[in-house]
Amino acid sequence: MPNLLRVAVIDGHPIFREAVVAKLKGAGDIEIVGEGSTAPDACRIAERSAPDVMLLEVALPGGGIEAAAHIARVRPNVRIVMLTASEDEKDLASALRVGVRGYILKRSPGLEMVKTVRSIARGDSYVAPNLAARLLINKGAGTATVVDDNPFNLSLREAEICELLARGMSNKEIARVFKCTERTVKHHVSNIIQKLQVRNRVEAALKFKSSEEERKTFTRSEFFAF
Repeated sequence: MPNLLRVAVIDGHPIFREAVVAKLKGAGDIEIVGEGSTAPDACRIAERSAPDVMLLEVALPGGGIEAAAHIARVRPNVRIVMLTASEDEKDLASALRVGVRGYILKRSPGLEMVKTVRSIARGDSYVAPNLAARLLINKGAGTATVVDDNPFNLSLREAEICELLARGMSNKEIARVFKCTERTVKHHVSNIIQKLQVRNRVEAALKFKSSEEERKTFTRSEFFAF
C-alpha cells in the first residue's frame, strides 16, 4: 500500500475546515495529521508534525501569509497551499513571494482541492486559473516585458501563454482569459513549440520556466511588484 499524503488543514471557519477535512479523508490516499484555526496553530503543527502539504487560510487570525513565511523558513519541506475567499491579487503576490506552492479559492470544488493537494505533494505549483490569468493581464504589456536576450524570441503574448501552460491551463481556459478562440490559442502554442524546439506543450512549459529562472527572461521583481 502506498504511503498516504500527510496533510494539515488550518482555517478559522470550523464548518468550512470540517468540510475540507472530510473531502480530503474521502480521497483514500490522504491522512490528516493536524487541524487548527490560527496562525500559531499553523506554526506549531508545521514544526511538530511536518506535513507534506498544509492548507492555510489567507485571512487566518494572526495572519495566514505571515504564518506561511515563518513555516517556509523553519520547515521548508512543508508545501503550503493558501485557501482564500478573496480574489485580491496583492494577497496572491505576497503569498508567492514567501514561497507558497499553491493558491486556491475556497469556492473551488472539493475534487479540485484534492487534485491540488496531490499535485503540490508531487512538487508542482498551482494557482487558481482565473487569479493567475488576472495577475498576468493586469501586469499586462506594461511591466512584464521580454528582454533583448530572450533566447526563444517569444512575443509577449506567447510568453504569457507559456506562463498559463505552466499553471496547467487548457487551450479552452487560456482562450477565455484572452477572450479569443481556441484556434488562436492553438496557433500560439504551435509557434511556442516550434520556437522552443520541443515536442509538446508540457515540455514547452517546463523549458520556458527553466529558462525564466536561469536567464531572467521576465523581470520577476517587476512582474510581482505591487
